Amino acid sequence: MNEFRIPVALRWADFDPNFHLRHSVYYDFGATARVEFLSAMGISTHLMNEQHFGPILFREEAVFRREVRPGDHLFVYVHVTKLRRDASRFSFRHNLIRDDGTLCAVMNADGAWIDTQLRKLAVPPPFVAERMAEAPKSDDFEWL
Repeated sequence: MNEFRIPVALRWADFDPNFHLRHSVYYDFGATARVEFLSAMGISTHLMNEQHFGPILFREEAVFRREVRPGDHLFVYVHVTKLRRDASRFSFRHNLIRDDGTLCAVMNADGAWIDTQLRKLAVPPPFVAERMAEAPKSDDFEWL
């Protein structure tokens, strides 16, 4: 997979009284994009549930670059920026881009995997490392 992007559907409830996109909505877009990204890589929520592992975040941040207004047509592009070889730790960058190419926000997230039964950090099944190694990477990607 060379590139991953999903379209964003803006809703009336996503905006504040000044018609600015509410800050928490950016994080919702990032979370949705990550789940879709993992699913496209074959790491579905069904698989995670079956094999008792799931992603957790240590850090998530958004840098707001340009205003998002009602009627904008947006996409979230997802890239892996850092990855351990066993995929036990990872970082993602999500670029929120208007259809005219304007970068509206950059969201970064650092995370790991947990065993959902033991509730402890864990190394995911080898399949996850294989798929994540094939994932779209940022220009500044680094192995941890």
